[in-house]
Amino acid sequence: MRKATIRRRKRQKGQAFVEYVILIAVVALAALFVLAQFSDRLRDMVTGITKTLGGDAETPPDSKEQLKNLSADGLE
Repeated sequence: MRKATIRRRKRQKGQAFVEYVILIAVVALAALFVLAQFSDRLRDMVTGITKTLGGDAETPPDSKEQLKNLSADGLE
């Protein structure tokens, strides 16, 4: 009876660990999705802040233009 209780506790600890791993994976995927959707907007916001604070920031090209430039330069 005591061995069964110990096995059950170990199984529950393992189950909790797996649940945490799944939760972390879901949060990471959600963060990647949000960054992919808003990357150009975030870049524009950072550029605007830099210009406002007096920096010499050029408006960077959007992601599609950067990919075209990479393939044109032969870096793809």
